Amino acid sequence: MSHTTPTLRVALLVANACLSGSALAAADDASPTAATALSPDNPFTQPSALAFEYPAFDRLRDTDYRPAFIAGMAAHLQEVAAIANDPRPPSFDNTIVALERSGSLLTRVARIFFNLTSSNSDPAMLQLETELAPKLAAHQDAIYLDPALFARIDTLYGQRSSLPLDGESRQLLERYHSDFVRAGARLAEADKAKLRRLNEQLSTLSTQFRQNVLQAARDGAVVVAQVWQLDGLSSQQIDAAAAAAKARALNGRWLIALENTTTQQVLEQLKDRALRERIYRASSDRARAGATDNRPLVARIVRLRAERAQLLGFPTHAAYVLAGNTAHDVPTAEKLLRRTGMAALRAARAEAADIQHLIDTQAAANHTPRFRLQPWDWQFYSEQIRQQRYGFDSEQVKPYFELNRVLQDGVFYVAHELYGLSFKERHDLPVYQSDVRVFDVFDADGSPLAIFLADYYARDNKEGGGWMSSYVAQSKLLGHKPVVVNNLNIPKPAPGAPTLLSFTDVTGMFHEFGHALHGMLSNVQYPLLAGTSVPRDFVEYPSQFNEMWSRDPDVVAHFAHHYQSGEPMPQALLDKVVSAQKFDQGYATSEYIEAALLDLAWHEITPAQAPVASQVMAFEAEALKARRVDYAPVPPRYHSPYFLHIFSNDYSAAYYAYLWSEVLARDTGQWLYAHGGLTRANGDILRAKILSRGRSEEPQDLFRTFYGKPPDVGPLLEYHGLK
Repeated sequence: MSHTTPTLRVALLVANACLSGSALAAADDASPTAATALSPDNPFTQPSALAFEYPAFDRLRDTDYRPAFIAGMAAHLQEVAAIANDPRPPSFDNTIVALERSGSLLTRVARIFFNLTSSNSDPAMLQLETELAPKLAAHQDAIYLDPALFARIDTLYGQRSSLPLDGESRQLLERYHSDFVRAGARLAEADKAKLRRLNEQLSTLSTQFRQNVLQAARDGAVVVAQVWQLDGLSSQQIDAAAAAAKARALNGRWLIALENTTTQQVLEQLKDRALRERIYRASSDRARAGATDNRPLVARIVRLRAERAQLLGFPTHAAYVLAGNTAHDVPTAEKLLRRTGMAALRAARAEAADIQHLIDTQAAANHTPRFRLQPWDWQFYSEQIRQQRYGFDSEQVKPYFELNRVLQDGVFYVAHELYGLSFKERHDLPVYQSDVRVFDVFDADGSPLAIFLADYYARDNKEGGGWMSSYVAQSKLLGHKPVVVNNLNIPKPAPGAPTLLSFTDVTGMFHEFGHALHGMLSNVQYPLLAGTSVPRDFVEYPSQFNEMWSRDPDVVAHFAHHYQSGEPMPQALLDKVVSAQKFDQGYATSEYIEAALLDLAWHEITPAQAPVASQVMAFEAEALKARRVDYAPVPPRYHSPYFLHIFSNDYSAAYYAYLWSEVLARDTGQWLYAHGGLTRANGDILRAKILSRGRSEEPQDLFRTFYGKPPDVGPLLEYHGLK
């Protein structure tokens, strides 16, 4: 996931490539004098003096952020006011380019602050995030709803065919005009006032939703009192669970932390069925009660989004979002989901029949009661079936997937072979947490290209899942080279123990590094068009494509070496690992399709159709049933109260994007293998036509130019064994 919270998008505004709307801070914070009130010793006063403006993490204090935000918003408003009130006729340079240059202080503090609230938060930062959310939303609206500023942009847009603009500059002008119109620039003043109120409320609610999920995950971690209950886990996993418990002063116990998805990887190993059920229920029931109950927030968010969409001239929030994405409309996205979902559900039912047969067979052999397959049983028994069919278990292969080996000889190796990149770890730059690693990235000619941060371990103060984000975004206009970070949530082993990965973790590393490549290989002029600043249903394309290397036989052979002996994975085992990747894809695809259709269901409703808090889970159940994807053994990847993608992380009505993007990714994989596979020639084409281009051209046009024809869903179905 290319991660940008709504609050972060708001804060970075025009200067941020990921932004889409907004602005005015509270009057007391945005006074003209506030711009000069920042103390000279505040680390945000000037750009970092470190390489590539890499953040000076060692100088940052919680007390630095608020004054920097206040000064940054005030300075930004002054800059924008000067552009809007410029007595000269509007020109591309004095309006559009000037906006691209504005907001540097606000961008600086927002990028760091919101990256760290996701990856290394503390109570003071979370409190400030809550305080800032409505102010940053107001700041956004002050800019997008400024009639004088929009008049200048609208004038230039009307002259676009006669202006002497290159392709990227024309695209920038069109993006500005589209973003302002979609943000409400053409509304009457009374409707603008309504829109401001809606945006402030939604920003606050989304922030609270995210913080509730973070706390609910901490609170939901399962404490195990007896070690025998952990039968099935490796000794390293048991030691890690003991260390996690000790970190919470639970000495003599074991702690199983929750992953952000409904299904938990640990369920495939645990033999104790009661513990499996306990973990599953802790996961699926989180954020539904007490102080972290997100059901009221879900109800309010969907109603307010529906109201905003209608205010902006769209029937629903889904229609509003899709109009700005590559898919363009809801029926097109749903058609792809339904087509793939039908094939996936058929496969899932067949997989379930095999699992039930195994359960019944074992019950008969052991003279124990039979039971009906439940969600907390699926991973445990499907793993046994996979072992029977392919002759290996997940613990057998983990010793060959040591984290650093996967990173250096897998992830970095592919980047070198395809794009000529090389990586050198450095230890002189400060980090925000001791586990974070920093690498210089060099281009094929040896020139410095980017800085890459790897933050792979789970922490209590870290958001779940995996994501990529930027501390500095590439821009030739601003002279910026990228500083990007990948975040995962791999359980940290006990001190001195190796970090051995599941195949899911391996795939996650390749996926997030695909986003990182999209950011690091960006080579555009303007910040708004740089790197991952593309529609959600295109941003996942480079990451989904990069996943393919995690199951490429030659690449796996390059990094799959035993962490102790260094011996390569035996060829027979390697063949089994690669061939097994199509196993259980009915389940994996169905849980995703359910979540994607649930997302659209929430955002295809009108304000009058929005449920109240007590009806949220009933709405979810009915939505899945109405779309014929409700299948009890396969729960949705996320239930609504902890569905961060759509209620906090800017994927609302766009979670379908993973499937849409994967169609492009699998077509690209087929093209690549047809042209020789892992070669520099192929990498140069991908880089020149896709990865370096950001949104300097419309995404569907970029893909068509590269692929030579419209996308085809066939390779995706084949990749997952669903054809």
